[in-house]
Amino acid sequence: MSITVFTAVRILTMNPSQPEATHIAVRDGRVLCVGPLEAMQELGDYTLDRRFADNIIMPGFVEGHSHALEGAMWNYLYLGYFSRVDPEGFHWAGADSIAAMQQRLRETAEALAPGEPLIAWGFDPVYFEGARLDRHLLDAAVEDRPVVVMHASLHVMTVNSRMLERSNLHRHPGIEGITLDADGQPNGELQEMAAMHAIFEALEMNLFEAVSSPGTLRRYGLAARNVGITTITDLYNPLTDDGIAALRLVTSEAHFPVRLVPAMSALAWSPEQGVERLQQCLPLGNDKLKFGLVKMMTDGSIQGYTARMKWPYYHDGHANGIWNAPPEALQQMVQVYHQAGLQLHIHTNGDEAVELMLDAVESALDLWPRADHRHTLQHCQVIDHAQLRRTAKLGLCLNMFANHLYYWGDIHRRRTLGYERSRRLEPLASARRLGIVTAIHSDAPVTPLGPLFTAWCAVMRESASGEVLGEEERVSVPQALEMITLGAAYTLRLDHQVGSLEIGKFADMVVLDQDPLTIDPAQLRTIRVLATVLGGEVHATT
Repeated sequence: MSITVFTAVRILTMNPSQPEATHIAVRDGRVLCVGPLEAMQELGDYTLDRRFADNIIMPGFVEGHSHALEGAMWNYLYLGYFSRVDPEGFHWAGADSIAAMQQRLRETAEALAPGEPLIAWGFDPVYFEGARLDRHLLDAAVEDRPVVVMHASLHVMTVNSRMLERSNLHRHPGIEGITLDADGQPNGELQEMAAMHAIFEALEMNLFEAVSSPGTLRRYGLAARNVGITTITDLYNPLTDDGIAALRLVTSEAHFPVRLVPAMSALAWSPEQGVERLQQCLPLGNDKLKFGLVKMMTDGSIQGYTARMKWPYYHDGHANGIWNAPPEALQQMVQVYHQAGLQLHIHTNGDEAVELMLDAVESALDLWPRADHRHTLQHCQVIDHAQLRRTAKLGLCLNMFANHLYYWGDIHRRRTLGYERSRRLEPLASARRLGIVTAIHSDAPVTPLGPLFTAWCAVMRESASGEVLGEEERVSVPQALEMITLGAAYTLRLDHQVGSLEIGKFADMVVLDQDPLTIDPAQLRTIRVLATVLGGEVHATT
């Protein structure tokens, strides 16, 4: 096969034995050589590709925690506070007031067929002072059809009276997560999976199963490519028969621009069924599709007040959050999947959830020791220092939601966490000091995909208002770049294939218009992604 040599002003390899170079040779989709031009001349005949001669090349970014829902949510009305750009490059303005949100609902409803449900997403009540969104506020906007508004966290939704009646939840059957008003009646806010599932049943659709659509996956790949991601994780996939077929179909397409790692949602199966299901999937992968991860959901989100917090709980006195399954059942899941030799990625937002999972992993390791399990705690936003030391001792990895610092830092400082705990929100520097392999992520569509923005959050730790939250937990630019490449790859057990540019690995690269190591760190998020390269094939960004 022919050899192609790409040249750049600087290639940042993330390989500690050779941190930078000027040329990289690719053959059969893999890295053949990295080094100076003279090293390329030892390879024999090659084609020199100078398209990126004036740019910077890095390993393609690895997103270790997002959701393929990013490819589906844009089918519905966006109601987020911050402006967003969809995979096709269309700009959606933010809705910065309840009145603006209600007006968008009215306008969208007018374009729908009579009685057709209106589904919206991205709303976050913590940005609005005063009354929390309820069915009455939605009824005032649209009352002639069911309305469902998914909150930004995806852990809460609010529905109008028509939707409550259609689902029979207006009768309040006692499902945990149904929020009640002063009269003891459902107010339209539904927290966590059990309560939200009743709405999906009534609609005869489950938004979380939209990931089974090939169109959703293609759009997800497009969104990833636009921000320089070449390996992306869908960290909550039901792995239905249709879903598996869609994953195999899309990743077999020659021009699909990313490698995809779906994690099976543990709550969709009994532990024993889940083990069997995932073991059946293991041989079905390909170079762009890797099975093997299990996603566990313990608690909810801090900003949604559904995360499980240790004493003194929420700073503003709000009641503690909700478990997505009884704690004993969650601990049993850890035991079963660990014993089966599978890798767990565990959602733990609050520090009480972290504590529960540390206990569960420690117990599982006592019973069935595994030297390289790479179980990973996801989010773990307020993990404390004693818990960090236990994490290191147990050989766990961390993948922290660094974007939280910007999008919800101000809310956490004033309402949910207070001063001291907001200093250790996403304690990245402490994790690195303890030698814990750590990645950072966007949790898209909760926040936008964008590894360079995520790296900027880790480096600057600035909230949307510009307040620095915990300067001592800042990391350096090289450390942040490692977290969005090799660190994330390690948590996926893919560091032997992606995450750095060295011989034998997939030739997955991102092309940048500026050098992240020489630019002012405060400008890290302004670097533009010009293209990605997957297995040697160039993909221009939108």
